Amino acid sequence: MTEFSDRVVSIGSEKILPVAAIYGANAESSFEVYFTLPGDKAEKTYNYGFCIDKEGVTEEWLNSKAKTARKYSPVFYRNADELDLSGFPKSSRDNIQVALEKQVLIISLGAKLKIGKCKDIRDWFLANAFANFADSVTNYFMYRRLPKGFVSDKSVQQKVVEYFASFDEHIKDFRIEKMPQEGDSKEEKYKIDALHKMMGSDELAEIPLELESAGTLKMFALYPELQEVLEKGSVFFIDELNARLHPLLVRNFLLTFLNPEINTNHALLVFTTHDTWQLSNQLLRRDEIWFVEKDEEGVSTLYSLADFVDEDGTRIRKDESYEKNYLIGKYGAIPTLKSIDIFKED
Repeated sequence: MTEFSDRVVSIGSEKILPVAAIYGANAESSFEVYFTLPGDKAEKTYNYGFCIDKEGVTEEWLNSKAKTARKYSPVFYRNADELDLSGFPKSSRDNIQVALEKQVLIISLGAKLKIGKCKDIRDWFLANAFANFADSVTNYFMYRRLPKGFVSDKSVQQKVVEYFASFDEHIKDFRIEKMPQEGDSKEEKYKIDALHKMMGSDELAEIPLELESAGTLKMFALYPELQEVLEKGSVFFIDELNARLHPLLVRNFLLTFLNPEINTNHALLVFTTHDTWQLSNQLLRRDEIWFVEKDEEGVSTLYSLADFVDEDGTRIRKDESYEKNYLIGKYGAIPTLKSIDIFKED
């Protein structure tokens, strides 16, 4: 189950809206997403979703809509009593009907059967990247993932140096040394040193990469995913983007996605944060800012600032101070706090 932070922010030119609803331990969970495929000149929009319970898939659907169309057209639909595969060729329909099981998604099965539409949707999900910096285990492996070609290609190393230069110009190069294999392990390990410019000297000082600051290591961990997402025009989901990073560094990261000269393939960034400085009408549009409100029963509701209507029925203006209004509770999605008085002396 996904854990949402207080706010969800989406940045980029593609459209994506994830929805998850979970009610009780025995109730079914539903997931739905709207998106476009990178490189699709027709700019067709897809709506894919499914519902599952402990037994398997209870409902699944795929709809598509042309750029000029008003309504979505069904590609397929299934539930316990119905299986409509009318959007597929007859041979594909027959193959799916023979092999489909309750625990299997049509999209997954169709991709294995090499059905074009299913493969396109499956590949869209696989191309997206996820980074959860709230999870220590994930952090451990992310910090040790090297960019593609980093070990053998000096030009890749130089690109990483240029990437670091956007926030730390002291790192001038890397020294990489292959470590001896231990026992029967076939895993290749490397000792990586960051070479820093020394004050008042042309010499470079070597600092083991693992001894760099937490912020530097986080930016290093983000690089491989950032590179792939920008190249593929896919979606980068990051939980706790602001953790261990200076606010201006985070802003610079966001501007990478907002710059059409850099983000030529229309990649999208979706991230959670507890910082409020991003609530700026100079940085984000109203439809790019989303809030998560948790009620007394622990049920979370997701809503956009663009759809927010105040008590007078007035929509939020473009020139409002989003950050100020959020902190005073105008938009909701703020914690209910009480004084921490348990340490008060009797």
